[in-house]
Amino acid sequence: MTYSSFLRNSVICIFFILLTPKYLIAQTDPVFKPISADIIKLPSKVLGEDRKIYIYVPPADTLQPDKRYPVLYVLDGDNHFSLMAEYCRYLSRKDVNVMPEIIIVGIPNTNRTRDLTPTKSIINYWGKADTSSGFRFKSSGGGNNFLQFVGNELIPYVDAHYKTQAFKIFAGHSFGGITTINCLLTQPDMFGAYIAISPSFWWDKGYLLRLADQKLKTNQVINKKIFYSDGNEGISDSASTFHTDILKFDSIITQRKITGLEHKYVYYPEESHMTEPIKAYYDALRFIFTAVFPGTP
Repeated sequence: MTYSSFLRNSVICIFFILLTPKYLIAQTDPVFKPISADIIKLPSKVLGEDRKIYIYVPPADTLQPDKRYPVLYVLDGDNHFSLMAEYCRYLSRKDVNVMPEIIIVGIPNTNRTRDLTPTKSIINYWGKADTSSGFRFKSSGGGNNFLQFVGNELIPYVDAHYKTQAFKIFAGHSFGGITTINCLLTQPDMFGAYIAISPSFWWDKGYLLRLADQKLKTNQVINKKIFYSDGNEGISDSASTFHTDILKFDSIITQRKITGLEHKYVYYPEESHMTEPIKAYYDALRFIFTAVFPGTP
């Protein structure tokens, strides 16, 4: 074997070791154990189908066997459950101590367009009507029915089977973002805090902006927290209203001066629609628990 080939093979070996998760090599620090979660099948009369649900529960506290936890419900559980669980596990560690331990409930999709859109619409992303048989949003409009499932079936199940506190968070991205905002506007008492990452306000020609303008009134009292954000969606797309729409939403909330509604808007110009959640969910958790958790710096 030549020196160059030996060096190349050595580098490849080291690279592989660095990328291999620690728990596949040697586990000496329990902090880095891979996450484990309950996977349940919840029959839904509201949706007429069985729904798979992921549930992460913090390790049992032997000193507080009756300890109860806040609960975070995250949409697009297929993609974002593990991310949120790892963030919460890390931030709630005793040596980090910026939020309490928390139960995370991930809701994977069966029909994402159906469940995460508030209205039936034939309007596409470009604002044009599309009545073709292949229209990708043909199944839209089941969002309020989906919220019924969450409020009447999923939350009662979790509360009955796990040691939950009353404080609950609802988090979503894109269509999930408009779902959490729709919940805040129509059923605000379902959750104590809301996270909307890159909410698709373009849906149905700005339906949720019109609803926000109607529902959010000056001098209204809403004792909730909401974090909302966007990335560089539509920067090279003159037809996109992603950024301008979320600025309109922020303006409505800011100008109405709603009592008790704590809100924070963050713009991530260097992040795309799909990379933004990495930063935004972290920032959202820090925002929500700054006031709620006394151990937060």
